[in-house]
Amino acid sequence: MAAHSQYEELARQLSAIGAVKREMGRMLPQDCPPASAGVLTLLDRHGEMRMSQLAELLAIDMSVTSRHVAHAAERGWIERKPDPADKRSRLLRLTPSGTALLEELAERYTATLARYLDDWTDTDVGHLVELLARLRTSFGDCRTRAHHDSTTRTPAG
Repeated sequence: MAAHSQYEELARQLSAIGAVKREMGRMLPQDCPPASAGVLTLLDRHGEMRMSQLAELLAIDMSVTSRHVAHAAERGWIERKPDPADKRSRLLRLTPSGTALLEELAERYTATLARYLDDWTDTDVGHLVELLARLRTSFGDCRTRAHHDSTTRTPAG
């Protein structure tokens, strides 16, 4: 197990990752905020879904999800169609325009990372990818864990 001081330094480094994320966000097109890119990415990864499922995957409120979806739909990146199983609900689907935008974003992200990490070796980048994947696996689904922790926590801890 790592020393307490190492966990403290890790916490500082993870907090500083916000600056990296903000810099990566600057390369997005003007009309595509990070939240819209997130919506498109989830629809690409998981396929057609209801707004409630998207809100759960984003771990945000339905009203906020609705605003993000409206923004993306107004630009033609996603479409909303009636759910055949429940006509009151809508299914969200990525459009060809949304797919093209995601491809452009992937190219921009890759180019930005390549530019900032140009002095890193392939081995260094590979280690970072492995360690970040391991970190994410260790945390698992944070939404599930947060709910579980809040329901199983004792008054003392």
